[in-house]
Amino acid sequence: VQLQASGGGLVQAGGSLRLSCAASGRTFSRYTMAWFRQAPGKEREFVAAIRYSGHTYYADSVKSRFTVSRDNPKNTLYLQMNNLEPEDTAVYYCAGGASIILTSVQTSRAYDYWGQGTLVTVSS
Repeated sequence: VQLQASGGGLVQAGGSLRLSCAASGRTFSRYTMAWFRQAPGKEREFVAAIRYSGHTYYADSVKSRFTVSRDNPKNTLYLQMNNLEPEDTAVYYCAGGASIILTSVQTSRAYDYWGQGTLVTVSS
């Protein structure tokens, strides 16, 4: 499976962006898909995930501002980001995994496939 993230850019605080992650392969619908991010000088952190069942999970820092969704026929994962803050500035990565247990959804090591990342910069 190959993942290609896009949609990053420069936005003012309070603005919105939508990230997309296009996946190759016919088993996309069976995967747990997630977004992680990595800010300069910091470790990669979990942002949001959506399981094949449609259940979603969010980091506390983005809950109520970000929405993760997926379009299985289009093999695409999305992250709608609203009310962006300067602290959201990071490279955002999409990731996918076929057999991720519930307790590992927020763990980057659990994911088998990664996109190349897209940069989101939020100015104050």
